[in-house]
Amino acid sequence: MIGDEFVGGWGYACPVGEWILHVDLDQFLAAVEVRRRPELRGRPVLVGGEAGQRRAVVQCASYEARAFGVRAGMPLVQAERKCPEAIFLSPDTDAYEAASGEVMDVLRGFPVEVEVWGWDEAFVGTRVDEPEMLAAEIRAAVRADTGLGCSIGIGETRLRAKLATGFAKPGGIRRLDEASWMPVMADRPTAALWGVGSRIARSLGELGIDTVADLARADTELLVKRFGPTNGPRLKELAHGGGRGELVTTPREPKSRSHQTTFPEDLTDQGEIAARVVRLAEETAAEVLADGRTIARVGVTVRTASFWTRTRTRTLPAPSRDPADVVEAALVALNRFTITRPVRLLGVRVEFASPDE
Repeated sequence: MIGDEFVGGWGYACPVGEWILHVDLDQFLAAVEVRRRPELRGRPVLVGGEAGQRRAVVQCASYEARAFGVRAGMPLVQAERKCPEAIFLSPDTDAYEAASGEVMDVLRGFPVEVEVWGWDEAFVGTRVDEPEMLAAEIRAAVRADTGLGCSIGIGETRLRAKLATGFAKPGGIRRLDEASWMPVMADRPTAALWGVGSRIARSLGELGIDTVADLARADTELLVKRFGPTNGPRLKELAHGGGRGELVTTPREPKSRSHQTTFPEDLTDQGEIAARVVRLAEETAAEVLADGRTIARVGVTVRTASFWTRTRTRTLPAPSRDPADVVEAALVALNRFTITRPVRLLGVRVEFASPDE
């Protein structure tokens, strides 16, 4: 789409008029629920499960719920204590996929390139002189056509656009470009960068690199020695705002499918554990085979009460479309575990056969 242009050691920038917009749907799961149940508007809504479910966690909290300190990833029982008047809803995957498709269709109606990153976000590549005007038009169209709100970040790179969205929420538009990057980001911790997790941030801190500005000035050889010849320079590139590459507008071809279950009470009976794996394998195989897929490998994931988590994989003797082969492989994979503690979670993943296979 757009060629790379290196600018003065401070990262990549677009030729004049070329921008990336990051469109992020606000409180997406909760917003979809409110859209189909307008009586919930203005009330604290939590998506994740029924109130009191001990093992379930919040997948999405409406802004009204967030005002009580509820956040995604919080156990539902804790969320209920913080916000007892919240409306607790079980997730509806089909509804969220359909709503996401509506939004992406709206984006594709503009003269832009669209790279979908999930149900609730996408990058949009465009060549305009006033990206804020286009962002406002996109935001208005999404609202008018789907009833959903979004925030939009603008930048010359995915990283800048993505981080700009964080400053735009909720429902706003913000640009983070070559000129404003360092004034805004220089004094922020390295963990504020998209792609720098807590572990890497701690490792950088051990080198005396605490802020984005520190990382931008860091010696490249030092970073290479600590993080390797690929990740070292990449970290410094992130500190300068990231590199610009072409958007991927072709949908990613799925390579696997999985199902997993967290149990209300830990499982201790080996027969019940095996029965649950068989059920998961049958459900997963049925979905995949209904799509005309052929299965090459089967994996089983076990998480114990201590949160010890491992996956064992079994390659089928030959790619198959027989559910019985999937169940047999899942049981073989399960038998490779030595389970001595109660089981909290079980999962089954099937990997599709490649054209060569």
